Amino acid sequence: MSTSPKILVLGCGGIGGIVAAHLARQGADVCAVSRNPAVAQAVATRGFELTGVGIEGAERVPGRVDTKIPPGPYDLVVLATQPPDLEAAARQALPHLAAGGRLVTVSNGLPEERVAAVVGDPSRVIGAIVGWGATMTAPGVFERTSEGGFVLGRLDGGQDPALDTLAALLSSIGPVDRSDNLRGARWSKLAINCAISSLGTLGGDRLGVLMRYRHVRRLALEVMTEVVQIARAEGVRLEKLAGTIDLDWLALTEQERAQKGSLSLAAKHGVLLVVGLKYRRLRSSMLAALERGRPPAVDQLNGEITSRSARLGLPTPVNTALVQRIHDLGAGRGAPAHHNLARLYQDTRGLVVRA
Repeated sequence: MSTSPKILVLGCGGIGGIVAAHLARQGADVCAVSRNPAVAQAVATRGFELTGVGIEGAERVPGRVDTKIPPGPYDLVVLATQPPDLEAAARQALPHLAAGGRLVTVSNGLPEERVAAVVGDPSRVIGAIVGWGATMTAPGVFERTSEGGFVLGRLDGGQDPALDTLAALLSSIGPVDRSDNLRGARWSKLAINCAISSLGTLGGDRLGVLMRYRHVRRLALEVMTEVVQIARAEGVRLEKLAGTIDLDWLALTEQERAQKGSLSLAAKHGVLLVVGLKYRRLRSSMLAALERGRPPAVDQLNGEITSRSARLGLPTPVNTALVQRIHDLGAGRGAPAHHNLARLYQDTRGLVVRA
């Protein structure tokens, strides 16, 4: 791979827009693609407009967004589409990938497994776990909602010169760590996303507001506990998120699930309060997709857990209820609101205690 790789960013929402803008700002040969012509027109007129965390006022970065993939070949293709579109994006990108090129996954869920199935060669897939939040507030306007960096790796744990190139490119956005246990890091992030993204979608608010409520924090703990149980059954060795959040510890014990309060429960609620404060501006990308009339990506988050729970025979009542209720929102049955979370908590208490 050349020292100045040709880069394609497929998908220009919050994450894709921020990544493309930072690459363009450092002079990289980058092109972003969006199916929304309004985004392409806005960037052509005003550049990428960046706001939010770490940016004074607003910053404009000259760049380009196309509605179709320009001629390649590309050394790196960053797949920044919504999770339901991931396989289609990978198939679309493959003919434009250079010999020795790599597909880079930044979506939530378990995207490396899905893209590797399309490519047929897992070594051509690099996972980039995003530890920060962003949203597109208007066409071409990208708000960064929290600080953070990336974790890079391959499913096989292998080393790759392309990892060095990608790490150098992404370091302008945030700190970059490398992992030889990408699967464990992905499952830890999945546990967090299954709670934060899905509860944020059902509740219709930013994380900082929702985490003030004890019943929402308890729902988050129950969701993550179910994910951890499935991960253990799948033989996954979980990694600490950002080097500090230990999902193995955060998961509730059977005793904690049955009792109303304890010092250990208070400590776990305290961790979620800190997370809520640090990422208070974080808004679920699944909620944003729902508001734009797009199907929510719950099948690629909580649905990953419920599909495995059925095969393993392990109950996941809170994740199961979240999948159904978010699908109901997507079908127009109800609207995101805080009272949805209070109802979910009441409806699942007996199921959780018996599980």
